[in-house]
Amino acid sequence: MKIIGTGSAIPKKTVTNDMLSEFLDTSDEWITERTGIKTRHIITTERFEDLATEAASRAIDASGLCPDDIDYIICSNVSNLYVTPHLAAIVQNGLGIKGPNCPTMDVNVACVGFVYGLDLCDALLSTGRARNILLVAAEECTRFCDWTDRNCSVLFGDAAAAVVVTKGDSLVASHLTSVPMPDVIVYKNPMEPTPFETREGIDTHKALEMKGREVFRNAVTSATRDISQIVESAGLSLDDIDHFLLHQANLRINEAIREKLNQPESKFPTNVQMLGNTSSASIPLLLDSGVREGRIRRGDTLLLSAFGAGFVTGVIILKY
Repeated sequence: MKIIGTGSAIPKKTVTNDMLSEFLDTSDEWITERTGIKTRHIITTERFEDLATEAASRAIDASGLCPDDIDYIICSNVSNLYVTPHLAAIVQNGLGIKGPNCPTMDVNVACVGFVYGLDLCDALLSTGRARNILLVAAEECTRFCDWTDRNCSVLFGDAAAAVVVTKGDSLVASHLTSVPMPDVIVYKNPMEPTPFETREGIDTHKALEMKGREVFRNAVTSATRDISQIVESAGLSLDDIDHFLLHQANLRINEAIREKLNQPESKFPTNVQMLGNTSSASIPLLLDSGVREGRIRRGDTLLLSAFGAGFVTGVIILKY
């Protein structure tokens, strides 16, 4: 595979740490010290599906293709208003792609969804099942936060980013893992009990719950392990990587990973300070801004690394 176009979209509303401190027992100093986050963007007047479609449209424009050239759409998504139809079908409609020869599907691998999606794109292209794939990562994480709990609500932001992928030889290596740890990061959809329910204490609503220390430890350990392994298996050294695009969950996590890898700060772009944790959208957001600002150029070697609920990880090395 190779990436031929990138795009992104963020909501208009910027929420600062000081704004959160007006109704939460927190402060700018408390949030910044623990997470590095200063602001985040939150959906207010926009529709989430429009944000996803806008990012997709920008990626298609950047690729030089038109919407009708897209013959497969994959969306990485954890939470949005729609359970069905799936988000990829909604984006297809928003782009005006009539079909029927454009299959659509969603994947939910939490914050690792974009990396898993790229691996899936490569498989589809390698087997000739698609020619031009639109991969969208769109997240509305602020919808599953408890906004009376400072531990989770201060972390997240909403955003969408996308890439267009076609056949090529850019993929150097990929490595995906999953270790069953289902209680480290948990969110359950609100459910009403049926008239036949016999159990007591049925949850009718469940906000996101996270064991922060376990997430930190597992993220740093798994990311450094996976990155070291994939670089070695590809016959490269860490110095051969031009840009490390890490999932933007927490600035302290990423700094710990960078220090363990003993690589310069200049090779680790960040956006968590301004956008918060945007789940699977964070890496393609970094990619799009890097490309459009000229920091990521054709021929650069990129390493994409993400971790998330499950506990799932994914690493990809590619030539941009």
